[in-house]
Amino acid sequence: MKLDRHGIRFSIWLVFLLFAVGVVLLIGLLQFSLIKPYYRNNKIQNVKEVSEQIQEYVITDNGNTAAMNRAFQVTVDNNVCTAIFNSSGVKVYASDSLGSGCVFNAGSVTDSSVDTTDGKALRALLESSGGEASLNLVNERTGQDMVVYGRTISMNMARFYLFVTSPLEPVDSIVNFFGRQYIIYTIIVIFAASIVSLIIAGLLSSPIVKMSSEAGKLADADYSCHFEGGSFTETKDLAGSLNEATERLSKIDELRKDLIANVSHDIKTPLTSIRAYAEMVRDVSGDRPEKREEHLNVIISEADYLDHLVVDMSELSKLQSGTYVLNLSNFDLAEVIRNVVRLNSVMINEGKLHVHIETPHSLVVYGDETKITEVIYNFLSNAVKHSPADKNITIRAFMKPDEETARVEVEDEGEGIPEDQLPLIWDRYQKSSRSFSRSMSSTGLGLSIVRAILDSHHARYGVSSTIGKGSLFWFELNSPKELEEDN
Repeated sequence: MKLDRHGIRFSIWLVFLLFAVGVVLLIGLLQFSLIKPYYRNNKIQNVKEVSEQIQEYVITDNGNTAAMNRAFQVTVDNNVCTAIFNSSGVKVYASDSLGSGCVFNAGSVTDSSVDTTDGKALRALLESSGGEASLNLVNERTGQDMVVYGRTISMNMARFYLFVTSPLEPVDSIVNFFGRQYIIYTIIVIFAASIVSLIIAGLLSSPIVKMSSEAGKLADADYSCHFEGGSFTETKDLAGSLNEATERLSKIDELRKDLIANVSHDIKTPLTSIRAYAEMVRDVSGDRPEKREEHLNVIISEADYLDHLVVDMSELSKLQSGTYVLNLSNFDLAEVIRNVVRLNSVMINEGKLHVHIETPHSLVVYGDETKITEVIYNFLSNAVKHSPADKNITIRAFMKPDEETARVEVEDEGEGIPEDQLPLIWDRYQKSSRSFSRSMSSTGLGLSIVRAILDSHHARYGVSSTIGKGSLFWFELNSPKELEEDN
């Protein structure tokens, strides 16, 4: 695999590596800089603890045999040399596990200004130091660094001077040992960090790489692609969003193809008629006024249909794009219904239909009066077109019991709509609409426009229908106060 320095794998590996190296270097720096003072302080503390035990066994317990044995064992266990002097500088107790390394023994030579073999000199050191003192020195006979700790003990009207010394282990050797171990630990940490980072990077980048590959298919309009999100919540969510987008794009592409096919059909048919009748006027009826007028009327009618189609498609596009601004105001819905029925009386009479209006005298609502009028007109027109002669059409409008929502219903006794087609009737160019007979009085976009108008009002709407018994279209408008809050 080619190394991509800007890729997730390399970036995560580099971050992990730098972090691991940084932590190891920080630990190493702290260890190397603090190990010597820490070790010395720890050794002094250890010597103090030993002196407390020696004091307890030798002086507090009055120096019985068992106590003396325990004191000696403490000396051996801790690799120290102990000496107790009285106020005259005479050594009254000694316990030695160092041999020639004990600086309290006669003949011992150190680089200290204090003679550690002289009890009086050691007593003077404690008295000048407030009863407790510690010093570091070098035993020139052994070449060892030594730590000496002393304390004054007062008991039974007597005063004793307790001293404990212990060699400081060669700290340099400890540092060298730690250095060798540190290199090994550093290699192990870097190796482990690299492995862990590559595993995590793989878990993160693999689904992204796969999704990128699938996205390439999507870019080529291959909607069979599927996105897998791997183990992480974020990549799973991303994959889910991409799969949902793919599904929607697939539907949009299918609708686009249907739209082109149906719009082409809607436009081609009248254009064909216009061309045919224009040729007839030119070749046949040009000198015959009656036929010429008949043919020209057909041409005008088809041109009007094309004009209506363009206007409806333009209106639908504006409404669906969200750029159309509603002209909201209070208006009388009952009066609008009566006006719509009156203005369409010719269409109703030609269909030999009976329209019943069931509304209160006045029903004031809040909305775009022009657009709501268009909705009611489309519902009525649809009912008229699909109702046989001598049937009833009922238009109701009433305030619901909650007194916050007005409901409008347009019910006919027409042919009805199959149940599986009900969800599709609001879109003119769905699959279910591929086969249709063109109406000269309608472009077929009415219900699509109705849906867009009601959606822009945030209104509820729907339809129920029974084959052979008719259909009921309805919508509801929120109260003025709620509509103002929504907008």
